[in-house]
Amino acid sequence: MSERADFWSAVRCRLQGAREIYEGVYMAPYRSAIHREYLEQRDIFLLMGFSDLLGVPNPVQFYTLELLPELIEQFHEWHLRLGMESAPEGGFRCC
Repeated sequence: MSERADFWSAVRCRLQGAREIYEGVYMAPYRSAIHREYLEQRDIFLLMGFSDLLGVPNPVQFYTLELLPELIEQFHEWHLRLGMESAPEGGFRCC
Protein backbone atom coordinates (compact mmCIF):
# COMPACT_ATOMS: atom_id res chain seq x y z
CA MET A 1 0.00 0.00 0.00
CA SER A 2 2.83 2.39 0.80
CA GLU A 3 4.47 1.73 -2.59
CA ARG A 4 1.33 2.99 -4.26
CA ALA A 5 1.21 6.10 -2.06
CA ASP A 6 4.90 6.76 -2.76
CA PHE A 7 4.29 6.40 -6.49
CA TRP A 8 1.41 8.89 -6.51
CA SER A 9 3.37 11.25 -4.30
CA ALA A 10 6.21 11.21 -6.83
CA VAL A 11 3.76 11.77 -9.70
CA ARG A 12 2.23 14.75 -7.89
CA CYS A 13 5.68 16.18 -7.20
CA ARG A 14 6.69 15.92 -10.86
CA LEU A 15 3.42 17.42 -12.07
CA GLN A 16 3.88 20.31 -9.65
CA GLY A 17 7.38 20.86 -11.07
CA ALA A 18 6.04 20.79 -14.63
CA ARG A 19 3.36 23.31 -13.67
CA GLU A 20 5.95 25.66 -12.17
CA ILE A 21 8.07 25.45 -15.33
CA TYR A 22 5.01 26.15 -17.49
CA GLU A 23 4.05 29.19 -15.41
CA GLY A 24 7.62 30.46 -15.48
CA VAL A 25 7.96 30.17 -19.23
CA TYR A 26 4.52 31.23 -20.42
CA MET A 27 2.96 33.33 -17.65
CA ALA A 28 5.90 35.29 -16.19
CA PRO A 29 6.31 37.74 -19.09
CA TYR A 30 2.66 38.77 -18.83
CA ARG A 31 2.32 38.82 -15.03
CA SER A 32 2.99 42.58 -14.70
CA ALA A 33 0.55 43.44 -17.50
CA ILE A 34 -2.14 41.26 -15.92
CA HIS A 35 -1.59 42.88 -12.52
CA ARG A 36 -1.68 46.38 -14.03
CA GLU A 37 -4.99 45.59 -15.76
CA TYR A 38 -6.37 44.16 -12.52
CA LEU A 39 -5.50 47.37 -10.65
CA GLU A 40 -7.11 49.48 -13.36
CA GLN A 41 -10.33 47.46 -13.26
CA ARG A 42 -10.39 47.59 -9.45
CA ASP A 43 -9.88 51.37 -9.53
CA ILE A 44 -12.82 51.78 -11.89
CA PHE A 45 -14.98 49.57 -9.68
CA LEU A 46 -14.04 51.55 -6.55
CA LEU A 47 -14.67 54.80 -8.41
CA MET A 48 -18.20 53.63 -9.17
CA GLY A 49 -18.68 52.66 -5.54
CA PHE A 50 -17.37 55.92 -4.09
CA SER A 51 -18.24 58.39 -6.84
CA ASP A 52 -20.77 60.20 -4.64
CA LEU A 53 -17.93 60.98 -2.20
CA LEU A 54 -16.06 62.68 -5.04
CA GLY A 55 -19.06 64.80 -6.00
CA VAL A 56 -20.12 62.76 -9.02
CA PRO A 57 -23.72 61.55 -9.00
CA ASN A 58 -23.80 57.79 -8.82
CA PRO A 59 -26.52 56.28 -11.02
CA VAL A 60 -26.05 52.83 -9.49
CA GLN A 61 -25.82 53.92 -5.85
CA PHE A 62 -28.68 51.65 -4.82
CA TYR A 63 -26.82 48.61 -6.14
CA THR A 64 -23.41 49.57 -4.76
CA LEU A 65 -24.67 50.49 -1.30
CA GLU A 66 -24.48 46.96 0.03
CA LEU A 67 -20.88 46.65 -1.24
CA LEU A 68 -19.58 49.64 0.75
CA PRO A 69 -18.72 47.71 3.94
CA GLU A 70 -16.50 45.42 1.87
CA LEU A 71 -14.94 48.26 -0.12
CA ILE A 72 -14.27 50.57 2.83
CA GLU A 73 -11.23 48.47 3.79
CA GLN A 74 -9.65 49.16 0.41
CA PHE A 75 -10.58 52.86 0.31
CA HIS A 76 -7.40 54.23 1.93
CA GLU A 77 -5.08 52.35 -0.42
CA TRP A 78 -7.22 53.42 -3.38
CA HIS A 79 -7.27 57.16 -2.74
CA LEU A 80 -3.51 57.18 -2.07
CA ARG A 81 -2.87 55.35 -5.36
CA LEU A 82 -5.02 57.90 -7.18
CA GLY A 83 -2.89 60.72 -5.80
CA MET A 84 -5.28 62.14 -3.20
CA GLU A 85 -3.26 62.81 -0.05
CA SER A 86 -6.33 62.81 2.16
CA ALA A 87 -9.70 61.19 1.81
CA PRO A 88 -12.35 63.26 0.03
CA GLU A 89 -14.95 64.89 2.24
CA GLY A 90 -17.90 62.57 2.08
CA GLY A 91 -19.05 61.58 5.50
CA PHE A 92 -16.23 59.41 6.82
CA ARG A 93 -12.50 59.63 7.30
CA CYS A 94 -9.97 56.93 6.72
CA CYS A 95 -6.75 58.86 7.37
